[in-house]
Amino acid sequence: MKKPQRNGYARVDRVKEQIMRELAELIRTELKDPRAGLITINDVEVTRDYSHATVYYTVLNGDRAASAEALEHAKGFLRSELSKRIRVFRTPELHFKYDESLEHGMNLDNLIAQAAAEPKVQD
Repeated sequence: MKKPQRNGYARVDRVKEQIMRELAELIRTELKDPRAGLITINDVEVTRDYSHATVYYTVLNGDRAASAEALEHAKGFLRSELSKRIRVFRTPELHFKYDESLEHGMNLDNLIAQAAAEPKVQD
């Protein structure tokens, strides 16, 4: 169970948001790999001891597999640069995971639109 915070906002949440901001900036400005498409960081989950961070991302243009390879290849560089920008006892090891929730949401939206467009059957 989490300890209640005086301000209602845990330190791990602040670190998570800082990692999101810094990684988004690093990927946008420093990642020169041509395989990487337009990568958007959607969320970051950080373990309590800050040893691991799972980074959820989407690719707006470009090949999803190629972008995944580019992120895996740049993982060490991104972690090194992140360590220069954030102040935590241990810079987390980065784990990149494609965020499929946007695609699932779009599929559900399409299914709802199709169901709404079908003629209603009356008894």
